[in-house]
Amino acid sequence: MKIQTIPQTIEIEGSNSLLISLDVSINSLGMKNAPVVIFCHGYKGFKDWGCWNLVAEKFANSGFNFLKFNFSHNGVTSIKRTEFDDLNAFGNNNYTKELSDLESVINWVKSEKSQDPLFDTDSIFIIGHSRGGGIVSLAAAQNENLKRAVVWASVFDLTARLPKNTEEWKKQGVVYQLNGRTNQEMPLFYQFYENTILNKKELSIAIQGKKVSIPFCIIHGMDDKAVSFEEAEKLHEVIPTSELILIENTGHTFGSSHPWKENHLPKELNEVVEETIRFLKD
Repeated sequence: MKIQTIPQTIEIEGSNSLLISLDVSINSLGMKNAPVVIFCHGYKGFKDWGCWNLVAEKFANSGFNFLKFNFSHNGVTSIKRTEFDDLNAFGNNNYTKELSDLESVINWVKSEKSQDPLFDTDSIFIIGHSRGGGIVSLAAAQNENLKRAVVWASVFDLTARLPKNTEEWKKQGVVYQLNGRTNQEMPLFYQFYENTILNKKELSIAIQGKKVSIPFCIIHGMDDKAVSFEEAEKLHEVIPTSELILIENTGHTFGSSHPWKENHLPKELNEVVEETIRFLKD
């Protein structure tokens, strides 16, 4: 049965009154009050990247309502769904804004209280890829409304991933990072550094991860060049409820890329999704 998306795009208010665009893929089994999976993209990512629509379809066909969204300051707007056309928003993003956005999405799911509800608000699961995995790790430690969490190719230390040239950054007010796919120079304003240092303890997965009490699954590729599998091992050491799955012969995006023109998932990402579904249904 073909999945439905209701509606194609929903917009809710995010950080600093910028909008969060989200898609909900309704489970194709006709289940009411079904569990919800919330998916968080990574750095320089977005909800319509690569294979994420196929991932949504696979979860929906497995009985989940799958929700994927754009962080409010990821630089992608609803007008151009796969382009970074708001670089000012991108430059003003930070980790605390992404945590706040995820909380807003969770609260939006929790607010669905119709007489014939789509969502089982007692069964909210979260998944994060790359930097989104770091955000999910923190949310799992802080949000009591979650049932299980999964991270794919997740970072471990958010502070360590800040640009190192802090003096020049402070002096200029901005640093630029090249987006290899689009050839855009992506700005990061100095507020990112200031906000991260100000909230260093709250953003420390090494500290906050110890507070995670829900079942937590870590999936990582052994050939990940962007985020070493050693970060997955550190995450596993810190989070007391975690299960670690290392996948050989695959990298940071598990065989996927953007744009993705096939109508099926790559073998490696399909394995990741199947392991995730197993874990969420366990």
